[in-house]
Amino acid sequence: MQNLIGLAGIAVILGIAFAFSSNRKGINLRIVGAAFVLQAAVAVFVLYFDAGRAVIDSLSTGVLAVIGYSRVGINMVFGPLADVDKIGFSFAVNILPIIIFFSALMAVMYHLRVMEWVVKLVGGALHKIIGTGAVESMNAAANIFVGQTEAPLAIKPYLKHLTEAQMFAVMVSGLASIAGTVLAGYVLMGAELKYLLAASFMAAPGGLLMAKMLMPDDEVVPAGGHEKLVMEPSHHKNVILAAASGTTDGLRLAANIGAMLIAFVALIALFNGLVGGLFALFGIEGITLQLILGKIFQPLMYLLSVPWAEAEAAGALFGEKLILNEFVAFSHLNEYLAGMSPRTFAISTFMLCGFANLSSIAILLGGLGVLVPEKRDLIGRFGLKAVLAGSLSNLMSAALAGLILVF
Repeated sequence: MQNLIGLAGIAVILGIAFAFSSNRKGINLRIVGAAFVLQAAVAVFVLYFDAGRAVIDSLSTGVLAVIGYSRVGINMVFGPLADVDKIGFSFAVNILPIIIFFSALMAVMYHLRVMEWVVKLVGGALHKIIGTGAVESMNAAANIFVGQTEAPLAIKPYLKHLTEAQMFAVMVSGLASIAGTVLAGYVLMGAELKYLLAASFMAAPGGLLMAKMLMPDDEVVPAGGHEKLVMEPSHHKNVILAAASGTTDGLRLAANIGAMLIAFVALIALFNGLVGGLFALFGIEGITLQLILGKIFQPLMYLLSVPWAEAEAAGALFGEKLILNEFVAFSHLNEYLAGMSPRTFAISTFMLCGFANLSSIAILLGGLGVLVPEKRDLIGRFGLKAVLAGSLSNLMSAALAGLILVF
């Protein structure tokens, strides 16, 4: 029965994408079908087969080991304040510095051209298997490892030549994924690293799937367009300068995340106080933003194979992620899902694994809009639709995980 519900969920997600498509007759079934099959194949490989689980477990072990090295720098700067056993857990001390470290590490890997090789390899595979343009495919591959503002740098010389549909695909790929720089933060807030890694790889074909459903290519784009893509080399003169630049960028990112959490969590508390007080005047107790969002998205969560009794809590998380951002939602993951089944926890992790939220429209305008200012109007016009496409990609990953995972 649960599998039938999960299949119905996949059908509903595809149905929503079809309903909001700008050109239903123009949907390329070959591209859409290949993208869906690839997303499902990645899910089956890493979640079902022993070999795939071994690969994802090895990657998880490696990433956790790298996270462990960040503790050396954190302990040096914060001393006993970083000792969770003695002082207690602090988001500012125990999580934000790791984001700075990961940002520096990614900058070094880009400078050494390690990331260039990986992105070209994955992007080339997406291009050949799915049939999307090489530019879109490379951007989707880059988004597995870096964020929505950094990934387009890999295709910067080609951005101004993209069609509307291709530009939309670039936007959706960024919103459907997360950044490697914040991966550690999600882990320390309670998310399972193996699910985050699986969701990151599933997001590449998943984002392209939803982009090509909601906005098919109206213009004929040759499958081999821009075959010989050249990523812009690092502008840093040496690895030390690259690490320093990455550190500075990481500091800005960490400060931004910390500030957003302070503001948004406080605003949620204020909203709950006002709404709760208003309803209390009429004898209705316990009304909160989380309760409202949970009720709205409960049926959708049920279609992802989340048990009905747990679907409201999962719906509250998805609502927070959509309206606020995924960091706020991940910070409540353990709180909302306390005592829930491992299946619900896993599905929720996949569902939250993406930047598709309303505030990301401003980030797209500020980041992607600077790289290609002549397309700022297009980015603004398609912002909400891109958030919908990115959200549907995340929900599709969650639905596939719900079908495949066995506990």
